Amino acid sequence: MITDDNKKLAQWAMEYALKNGCQAAKLVLYTNSNSSFELRDGKMDRLQQATENGLGLSLYVDGRFGSFSTNRLDKKELETLIKNGIDSTRYLAVDESRILADPARYYKGGKPDLQLFDKKLYDIHPDDKVELARAAAEEVLGKDERIISVDSSYSDGEGSSYRLISNGFEGESKSTWFSVSASVSIKGEGEARPQDYWYDSALFYDKLTKTGIGAKALERVLRKLGQKKAKSGKYTMVVDPMNTGNLLGPMLSALYGSALQQKNSFLLDKQDTKVASELFTLRDEPHVVGANGSRYFDSEGVATQPRAIFDKGVLKTYFIDTYNGKKMNMAPTISTPSRLILTPGNKDLNGLVADVKSGILVTGFNGGNSNSSTGDFSYGIEGFLIEDGKLVQPVNEMNVTGNMLSLWNSLAAVGNDPQRNRSWQIPSLVFEGVNFSGL
Repeated sequence: MITDDNKKLAQWAMEYALKNGCQAAKLVLYTNSNSSFELRDGKMDRLQQATENGLGLSLYVDGRFGSFSTNRLDKKELETLIKNGIDSTRYLAVDESRILADPARYYKGGKPDLQLFDKKLYDIHPDDKVELARAAAEEVLGKDERIISVDSSYSDGEGSSYRLISNGFEGESKSTWFSVSASVSIKGEGEARPQDYWYDSALFYDKLTKTGIGAKALERVLRKLGQKKAKSGKYTMVVDPMNTGNLLGPMLSALYGSALQQKNSFLLDKQDTKVASELFTLRDEPHVVGANGSRYFDSEGVATQPRAIFDKGVLKTYFIDTYNGKKMNMAPTISTPSRLILTPGNKDLNGLVADVKSGILVTGFNGGNSNSSTGDFSYGIEGFLIEDGKLVQPVNEMNVTGNMLSLWNSLAAVGNDPQRNRSWQIPSLVFEGVNFSGL
């Protein structure tokens, strides 16, 4: 946690930089701590506790920009870092686009606490943490003779940061997290050794699901028995909420100012253009109290605000920070999204599968890539063959290929089942006519 003494040190460092040849500066002081208890087959395998403190400093010197960091948080060390940093920055090339954000865009404070920090973190006894990991393992051990190994864990942590910007920003944020997980490996047919996992995480300890984690992991791995390739062809593709983010990621990456400025985006010059299905309505909702991803300001101190990203398939905004906005002569928006919410439908995964005559349910992506310039992609997948609304065969060692724009235009249904613990609230999705290669 950031103390008052930490803040005073940061304020002194900012003043020292400005008095010693720096025309502008940004500073972030951070502290992170975490603990984890990992068990193998119900027995302690590894205990880890870590704390990290550091300071990052961005210096603007005579039209030049340099970035420096240290974990030595005392005045003498910081004096050396700052003086050497200023001298080093003077050797760099002038970059007129390296400027601070307009102070009018900064978060000014005064809004309600987002409630992202649980003080209970400090009260949980280590024995209770170990017991949660052990309980997850005991839900699996002895339940099936094919079980090879069971890994389970409990982990928690906190993160805090304090930001200063020389033209008028000061902001602080902090959050906690808690997690329980289990991973199960079993003996399959021949040399096959299927493995799967399940977990839950939460910002608050009392909201963490503490039972059923191991049982769910075992259920997920047992259903993989008998995996094989299906025939190549076009299928309806259903993607479960554990994996939909893999398909959304390339769409978001194409919206960043860095990609646009380098002309390395398949969504370049597409704002206010329909690029996806009308079912694709995605918003950034950064002020949801008690929700992962919520925040009042970004890394530049710029105030966040609710905004439409895609509205019925129409691209409405890019993520443009101050630097890339200046480079492209475009108005900046926000550096990155906060909490993404895809407008849901009215069915869960089971309901979506029941509507599919011939398809593949994707429950995992195994490698592959997406071309950021063209949107062409190829991913390895595993999952289940769907016939007449039922899962009839586990499949693996198949590839799905296509183009991101074509894929999102083929979006045919959206579920109502996003994972509550994620900052990306993306439910199950259904795409029509997707190319799969197998047998």
